[in-house]
Amino acid sequence: MLVESQGIVEAPAQMSERERIIRAVIEEVRPNLKRDGGDCELVEIDGNKIMVRLAGACIFCKLASATLEGIQARMIEKLGEFVRLVPVAGAPKARH
Repeated sequence: MLVESQGIVEAPAQMSERERIIRAVIEEVRPNLKRDGGDCELVEIDGNKIMVRLAGACIFCKLASATLEGIQARMIEKLGEFVRLVPVAGAPKARH
């Protein structure tokens, strides 16, 4: 299920270890997604909800839910805690 995002939350000057791990997992899978014409970007971290935006070929891919499940499983493994990956709809917001 896609939900509308409120917008990209600017990263604080000092990134937490938890956020660094989340970003690292996303960066780990991005080359494979880009190779197939897709992409995934972190939108917001809200407690155990991690909102991401799929782009390119990933938007209409029948395997997008399996991809998200795989990314979520990798995050749970790396963080040692349950998190839920939530895909959000819409174009990226312009940063100022």
